[in-house]
Amino acid sequence: MQTNKQHNARSISASHVSSKKVIALSTPQIIALGFLLAILVGSILLCLPISSASGEMTPYFDALFMSATSICVTGIVLVDTFSYWSLFGKIIILLLIQIGSLGIVSLTTSIMLILGKRVTLKGRLLLQEALNLDTLSGLVQFLLRVLKGTFIIEGIGTFCYAFVFVPEFGIVEGLWISLFTSVSAFCNAGFDIIGASSLMPYATNLWVNIVTTTLIIIGGLGFIVWWDIIDVLKLIRSGDTRITQFFKKLHLHSKIVLLTSLILTVGGTILILLLEYHNPATIGQYSFGNKVLVSFFQSVTLRTAGFATISQKNLMDSTAFVSILLMFIGGSPVSTAGGIKTTTIALVCIATISSLRSRENAVI
Repeated sequence: MQTNKQHNARSISASHVSSKKVIALSTPQIIALGFLLAILVGSILLCLPISSASGEMTPYFDALFMSATSICVTGIVLVDTFSYWSLFGKIIILLLIQIGSLGIVSLTTSIMLILGKRVTLKGRLLLQEALNLDTLSGLVQFLLRVLKGTFIIEGIGTFCYAFVFVPEFGIVEGLWISLFTSVSAFCNAGFDIIGASSLMPYATNLWVNIVTTTLIIIGGLGFIVWWDIIDVLKLIRSGDTRITQFFKKLHLHSKIVLLTSLILTVGGTILILLLEYHNPATIGQYSFGNKVLVSFFQSVTLRTAGFATISQKNLMDSTAFVSILLMFIGGSPVSTAGGIKTTTIALVCIATISSLRSRENAVI
């Protein structure tokens, strides 16, 4: 009898271990399932009558699409964001954009830290994979800096937008539009609640252009580059290095990101300016200065942001092709932007040049 009990206990234990092995998930699987869960929860909330301006249920697949495009910060919509969704729906969309840009794992870890919970080694490994970092050293501190930096920049963006939107829409609505646009721009999402024409009414508004492009660029450079720049600036302020040594003191990753981003932004601006210069449906009717301004905005926003100050359907075919290339490349690693990343295209170009010169290795 005792032998049978021991045998049954071992069988149950073996079965339990086996079931654990079956449901064990890898880090990428956990991250993917986390995003899937967030999309599904978002879709259910957006389905509710309270989420639509009409007070009616939203068809599930429309809500699912909106939830997915918000989490993945693509900027593509089936219905006008500003008119279809209620205030509750817009708040859900804003939260989904923020979650998608920071990442599910980062958000979960942040909540644990706020609640005073200890982040386990497994949690740190998960966070390392989610942030695409190569070390566990200072990981939690890095996340806290990311969150703090994100909210500070979005807050500054809201304050800057308010100078334009508050006088136009009033204090409450103006501040809400400023906040939504700031988060959307920093997260490279491209959603807006201003109107059906996106930012087209502000195509020649220098302030709106500067604030929006700055937020997009900062979000697209990546968190690693932020801290590298700040650390070098601290060295300059303390007198440990000269300002002329700024670029030299940056890490290689930051140098590649900044130089590639500069080339893509300036190059895109010049190409768009030349190709659309005489197109009356886009920038042809503007003065030279405004043509440069609109072309610059177009070059920046194409890098996964999604805002528009000119009609995209009226672009020349050649400009559309340039747009595809810029969208394909996107932003930089560990940033709020998408695409194959600036470092990837830089390495491809460097490897190609090395091959053409018959070099065995690509050296940067």
